[in-house]
Amino acid sequence: MGAQDGPTLIASVQRAFRLLEAVSAHENGAPAKQLARATGLPLATAYHLLRTLVHDGYLRKLEDGGFILGDKLQALHSTARGQTLLSRIRPTLAALRDELATPAYLTFYEEGEIRVAEIVDGPRAPRVDLWVGFEDAGHATALGKSVLRELDDAGRNDYLSRHSLADLTPRTVTSSSELLRRIDSSPVAPAVTDLEEYALGTVCVAVPVYCGDTLGSLGVSLPAERVSRLGDVAARLLPTANRISRSLSLTI
Repeated sequence: MGAQDGPTLIASVQRAFRLLEAVSAHENGAPAKQLARATGLPLATAYHLLRTLVHDGYLRKLEDGGFILGDKLQALHSTARGQTLLSRIRPTLAALRDELATPAYLTFYEEGEIRVAEIVDGPRAPRVDLWVGFEDAGHATALGKSVLRELDDAGRNDYLSRHSLADLTPRTVTSSSELLRRIDSSPVAPAVTDLEEYALGTVCVAVPVYCGDTLGSLGVSLPAERVSRLGDVAARLLPTANRISRSLSLTI
């Protein structure tokens, strides 16, 4: 890149941001001429930047010639909002990690998949090696089984119809009917456990959480030799999960 390109590129980025700000001030859209006047840009410059922003998905051009914010910018806003929500509960997750000396995991059930939203670990509480993604291992993890336990019959059947129950360890349950039976008869309900079903040498326990109407789960993992603690850990998870659900639901 030439020595003179830097300032030119910076100026172009600044102009593009000014146009985005101007567009955001007009909910029903604004034409290029109006946006050029609002930003003090020459019409040709404004139109060139607007076309670039439309091409990249940050703006959308309406049939009447007006410009509104595009899907990509809306997606960035949604992602930023999600990061803000998570930042508010990280101290709670960190406190749980420190109290139990275990890593803390948070998942949400979104678009038919169980997805990890946050993991808070540390040197004294290392996370489990997620060698198989949760999309393919919901049946073998306490976090995934917690979500399945809360779903209604239609939701469970939908999930199980789209996911094979892979045999991840000798202890993994690969029968859907047996999986649901164990989930519904969990001895630590409403918590559920994973007894070396995802990874040998590791046990987990999880409880449900909610972000508004979005279902999720909060869980921790422990070395298998600490399996006798699962009941006590489950009891500690429940008030934390309730606190997280309240915090997330109050901020959406």
